[in-house]
Amino acid sequence: MREIVVVSGKGGTGKTSLTASFAYLEKENAVIADCDVDAANMHLLLEADFAKQEDFFSGEEAFIDEQNCINCGICESTCRFDAISFDGDKYVVDPISCEGCWYCSRVCPRETIKMNTKKAGDFYISKTKVGSIMAHAKLGFGAENSGKLVAHVKNSAKKLALENEKNFIIVDGSPGIGCPVVSSLSGAHLVVLVTEATTSGLHDLKRVHQVVKTFGLRAVCIINKYDLNEEVTSSIETFLEEEKIKLVGKIAYDEMFTKALSEGKCIVQSDSSLSYEIKNSWELIKKEVI
Repeated sequence: MREIVVVSGKGGTGKTSLTASFAYLEKENAVIADCDVDAANMHLLLEADFAKQEDFFSGEEAFIDEQNCINCGICESTCRFDAISFDGDKYVVDPISCEGCWYCSRVCPRETIKMNTKKAGDFYISKTKVGSIMAHAKLGFGAENSGKLVAHVKNSAKKLALENEKNFIIVDGSPGIGCPVVSSLSGAHLVVLVTEATTSGLHDLKRVHQVVKTFGLRAVCIINKYDLNEEVTSSIETFLEEEKIKLVGKIAYDEMFTKALSEGKCIVQSDSSLSYEIKNSWELIKKEVI
């Protein structure tokens, strides 16, 4: 069982669309993990059925026992996040602002403030339109600890792949270089870097590759919309050569990309040169990881 993680240094490079196409091509032979929990949307392209749902709890939030509270106001004056306020005749906690630091609970003279485990999001296991199993999640509004939710998605995907004897885990990582990305990369056998032919695309490619390099992971690259700026594409290729990163695909700008997304389809469902390029890239990626 081999784990392939697709990441990008910035949003909008086509990372999720390409990952969904790889999942479509591999069909039931792979378990899919959507680790972009802050803005999960791969379920739209793969028509996930949300067959199984469970609450995900992480972090804590303060709760004031009104019956024992004497309205002394110490909690409000000591909260550094302005999460506690006086509302009419009682003190209340704003769950969005509360950071779960425990300080209000420790300074309360009557010990009326308790810390409750907080629901951080929803976790799902689905069947997709191509017969594959998909682990995915949605981070709750204002919730934190997205890295922990990503880890839960990845661990569940690994368990499903082992139980069902699947050859691949295909992971759609978060964009950027933050905690969710680090969590997405954990345990990867190969990282696919998706970039675009823009100055910001090159800049963020270098940033995310530095993260990949720090963890000693192997990487390959796909340049999406390479014909938008041939000069930047040349600079990207030079960078890849210097870092010994194999280029497995150069995909031209094509309105078919947008058309497929608007129809809720994977790009490879169309009979086009774009589809051929993506299929070829996937075959090269598999050769690198097997």
